Amino acid sequence: MESAICTLVTQFKEYAGKDGSTSTLSKDEFQNLLTSQLPNYAKNFSSPAAVEQLMSSLDENNDGELTFSEFWQLIGKLASQQGGFGQ
Repeated sequence: MESAICTLVTQFKEYAGKDGSTSTLSKDEFQNLLTSQLPNYAKNFSSPAAVEQLMSSLDENNDGELTFSEFWQLIGKLASQQGGFGQ
């Protein structure tokens, strides 16, 4: 599990750092991360409007960017779905 956590943090920082700050994902960075790192999930969010809606649902402070904590909500939901855990 430690390796999986390190991978998630590393990938978040890699994509977040493309527009400047490594601590938040912009909309474009988020879309690039989805497409590249979560391609099967991204099929459900192929339109810019769908990505915008997903990002808005995760963006708790409504600043137009995702912190790691906000992004982690998505990872938790995906892991729960993968494991067959109700949420």
